[in-house]
Amino acid sequence: MKKILGLDLGTNSIGWAVINENITTDGIATLTGIDAAGSRIIPMSEDIIGNFEKGESISQTAERTKLRGIRRIRERYLLRRERLHRVLNHMSFLPEHYGQQLNRYGKFLSDSEPKLAWYKDSDDSYKFLFMDSFHEMLHEFQEIHPDLIQNGKKIPLDWTIYYLRKKALSEKINKEELSWILLNFNQKRGYYQLRGEDEGNSDNKRIEFHALKVVSVEETNEKKGNDTWYNIHLENGWTYRRTSKYPLDWEGKVKEFIVTTDIDENGEPKTDKEGNVKRSFRAPKEEDWTLKKTKTEYDLTQSELTVGAYIYNSLLHTPDEKIIGKLIRTIDRKFYKEELIVILEKQKEFHSELQDSELYNQCLELLYEHNEAHRHNNANKDFTYLFVNDILFYQRPLKSKKSLIANCPYEEHINKSTDEHYPIKCIAKSHPLFQEFRLLQFLQNIRIYLKEGVDENGRLRTDINVTNQFLKTVEDYENLFEWLNNKKEIDQKEFLKYPGFGLKKEAINYRWNYVEDKKYPCNETRALILSR
Repeated sequence: MKKILGLDLGTNSIGWAVINENITTDGIATLTGIDAAGSRIIPMSEDIIGNFEKGESISQTAERTKLRGIRRIRERYLLRRERLHRVLNHMSFLPEHYGQQLNRYGKFLSDSEPKLAWYKDSDDSYKFLFMDSFHEMLHEFQEIHPDLIQNGKKIPLDWTIYYLRKKALSEKINKEELSWILLNFNQKRGYYQLRGEDEGNSDNKRIEFHALKVVSVEETNEKKGNDTWYNIHLENGWTYRRTSKYPLDWEGKVKEFIVTTDIDENGEPKTDKEGNVKRSFRAPKEEDWTLKKTKTEYDLTQSELTVGAYIYNSLLHTPDEKIIGKLIRTIDRKFYKEELIVILEKQKEFHSELQDSELYNQCLELLYEHNEAHRHNNANKDFTYLFVNDILFYQRPLKSKKSLIANCPYEEHINKSTDEHYPIKCIAKSHPLFQEFRLLQFLQNIRIYLKEGVDENGRLRTDINVTNQFLKTVEDYENLFEWLNNKKEIDQKEFLKYPGFGLKKEAINYRWNYVEDKKYPCNETRALILSR
């Protein structure tokens, strides 16, 4: 008798069976039956299975990195909340039932995390704290949607936060309501790109969202592989070109676009040789988060309302509207920041505590007991600055990466008493001195060539070195250096437009000795400082 183990390996399961095999005296093997069988299912999502079938490996650290990022976000949220608790509690702005559950550091006592807007009454049942404001909101809903509260229908009490955010822009709200708003802003702060990588931050581009009706679709005879080019004429006179493998049935439909327009130094749209505005279209998919972000910001800007007022007005007219993920998606932090500044500045008129400099300094002492330098820097500010910039929308600076700068191979420190050698760090690439050195090196090596011309002997030649015709003296180099020193980067086309060369249309007849279609860095640090 012999046993054989059979395995069936799949993408997310393994089947197995143990088979009995009988070997006769003649040496003939015959299968006599299955002794045992089963399968092991490996739980995997469809995207992981798809990546596995495409041969893409799964990073062993990706999940840990993702969870670590979530933990950091949560820890920073809790830290902001604790700092906010300490200030509001010291100012006596928190409801009694809420402030009693906090310790001196702004943390909740163990096994307790009360809701600010809800408290327990004598019957040990939860009651909403801001019923007066809720009834005010209910009155507005009743005027517009009287059927909404009939027959026992109820409006969510939590909508009161949006009513208060709108009311606080122009009217007085009590201290507890203002605290509820501040804690609400700690949860939703918006998107912030610290490194400036977002193309929307570009000074020479204007990015806008447009929902435009398609007037007609024109098929051209141009091809791109198997795709055909189409000219899509829009209701405002613009023409959007795109390729498609299949005929486009867009005529009469409203399509959403992200439109990028090149602008000059004066903020005016740039034009090409034919006088047409340099404009590019992008029609992303519905699930593209950049489309959702740009669309939401466009709607907010067009409404001329703050985020809270925009949400409340939408609920007032369309109560069945879904807010999170539908009405308001990811938007820039500036929208929330601007709203909170307006609210705090208005509430200063009604609450003297927000203008009390002595109380403000006490809060600074509470938060920065051992950080005298920070206390001194903030001493001339006010509560608006403290809440907005120092607590709720505080963004930690990027960590220093000086440790990654290489050691200088040519120089080092020597301790004369111990004869120990210590390395000296190279200068950082972002240092202004290095940027100037790199730019001077760039100018030292620059050459300007005439692509085609006649030399001194009357012979037709190509790539004639004419650098001395444009840069004759040291002063010419100095002027060119000053011009380049204010720029972040330079390419050949812009370089040949340097006013000192006097080249206009004839610039196309010249080239430099660097790669023609590549941009080279100038003084990036100086350009960044000047842009601010």
